[in-house]
Amino acid sequence: MLILGISSARTPCSRFLAYRASRPFARVQYHSACSLKGFSSFFFHNGLWKSEAAVGGSHGQCAVRHSTHTCPVRFADFRETSLDTPRQLLNVYGQLSKLRLTILVMLSATSGVAMSPLPTTLPILLSTALGTALCSASANTFNQIQEVPYDAQMARTRQRPLVRRAISPLHATVFGVVTGIAGPALLWTMTNPVTVVLGATNIGLYAGLYTWLKRKSVFNTWVGAVVGGIPPLMGWTACGGKLLPTADHPVHFFLPSFLSDAPLDPSMADNPLGAVVLFILLYSWQFPHFNSLSHLTRASYAQAGYKMLSVLSPRKNAVVSLRHTLLLLPLCSLVFPLSGLTTWGFALTSFVPNLVWIRAALAFWRTCGEKQARKTFQHSLWYLPMILALMMLHKQGMDWTEWIRGDTTILQVERQKSQSEAN
Repeated sequence: MLILGISSARTPCSRFLAYRASRPFARVQYHSACSLKGFSSFFFHNGLWKSEAAVGGSHGQCAVRHSTHTCPVRFADFRETSLDTPRQLLNVYGQLSKLRLTILVMLSATSGVAMSPLPTTLPILLSTALGTALCSASANTFNQIQEVPYDAQMARTRQRPLVRRAISPLHATVFGVVTGIAGPALLWTMTNPVTVVLGATNIGLYAGLYTWLKRKSVFNTWVGAVVGGIPPLMGWTACGGKLLPTADHPVHFFLPSFLSDAPLDPSMADNPLGAVVLFILLYSWQFPHFNSLSHLTRASYAQAGYKMLSVLSPRKNAVVSLRHTLLLLPLCSLVFPLSGLTTWGFALTSFVPNLVWIRAALAFWRTCGEKQARKTFQHSLWYLPMILALMMLHKQGMDWTEWIRGDTTILQVERQKSQSEAN
């Protein structure tokens, strides 16, 4: 396929034709102080282009009138393009979906399934992960469709597919609509209506309210944090968990063994407090994660006109980051064990990663420096996976030592069978 007019450098003919197209009724004169210059002067000295009405002929200088000009179209003005291969198209779809962010959202949803005390199946786990990923892809696509003029002004986002025209807006809209329908449809088929409502709400919040608020108010970050806290709730409800306390499912507190000798009641497993703490974990994690990143890119946000706290008040931006980092310490050391999601051993093992991140956030608050902001952001990348892994390690009712002993027993039995068959 050949496309005209997108070569990297504009030719003299194309410049002349562009000018004549913008002023079709003006006759152009070129004035030289002493001698007639070459024709190429028209294309390298913009100040010498003047209309006859503006210039007149009273300067006593030699002039040349060019009333018409024809320039043949050359083959060099064309360049050959090819249709995207399936691999290239998948790459574009991944960029529209913000693949890394979508993977993180999907993992946070699966953490809700994994931490649920209610029984589940592998199809529910996989369908929850895929349905959440499709909802995230749709939300991110619609977000980029609306922000093309602003993404083009930021160095961090100017290589996005819509900005560099790797995909048309119509094609991107179709992709967003398809994923926005397929995600909730899959969740409706495999899980329950509550999970579907959460998924659809997340698309509307991110692509609608959050995207609109980014240029209106600094509270867009708080809305974005709510969007990030919803996926673990989707995993929780996909297993049949309750979000709000009812008469049949009240809030229970799991005290340490030295304070309560009462055995654990299986009916207390579906504790609404578990869903609340999962939401708060993801909600609070996003503030030190995003605020430190936005501090590093605040110049780009300011250039694009986004109302970010890091742009309007870097000091308050660091304060909010420290505040939520401090909040995560009692959340992990007290509320998680009280909710029954983890044992009280989690309060001890989670103390060290929380302390490390608090130290980095404290340095960021004191100096508001880019080095400290980068360190806080880097700590956020390993903090969340480590906390989720420790939660699984200390999950209430999960005895990993018994699981290991069971595998050891199976190996011993198989070894004895092989020896008996050999004898």
